[in-house]
Amino acid sequence: MKALLDHARSFKRQVDFESGEYRKLAEGQYPEALFITCSDSRVIPALITGARPGEIFELRNAGNIVPPHGQHGASGEAATIEYALEVLGVQNVVVCGHSHCGAMGALKSGDDLSMLPGVDAWLELARPDLAPMLGTACDDPSLPDVAQCNIVNQLSALRSYPVVRQRLETGLLRLHGWYYEVDTGQVYELDDDGCFRVHAG
Repeated sequence: MKALLDHARSFKRQVDFESGEYRKLAEGQYPEALFITCSDSRVIPALITGARPGEIFELRNAGNIVPPHGQHGASGEAATIEYALEVLGVQNVVVCGHSHCGAMGALKSGDDLSMLPGVDAWLELARPDLAPMLGTACDDPSLPDVAQCNIVNQLSALRSYPVVRQRLETGLLRLHGWYYEVDTGQVYELDDDGCFRVHAG
């Protein structure tokens, strides 16, 4: 923790806040994408994308889950999606899952989460659509099949939001599915045929 605090205390001296770039940030934000990903500390959107401050609007939670529209009343996820599209005018939404995901691992193995009722209730949002893949032995601890299926499911949940549907229908929004490998840094993109592939940079 000391290293984090030291860096925070010296941050202003390490960055040129007198530059036009940072002064412009005070005038407002105009992000290119809403980036929905896992809370996992190994997944750092700005590091993966090379985004500068103000370029991506982040939504993070356990398992990069998007609650279906209207299912749970008020939620941070619904508010963030609505704000990103209606107020900020974001034209791209990325749902980024990742390898070695603890949330996907708990679902896959059927872990007893009774001591973590909040986690259990949250993962229940993803459990039904993943049911055919759960409860079976797993040969690969990175869980690519489960994580990638979850990405597809969460993109589908996004489409249940009226604001998303409307913008998709008018061509003002594009949805993207990414799968990030934490041990290789490789990013797989969901293609139109439903397969995840690495595309040359």
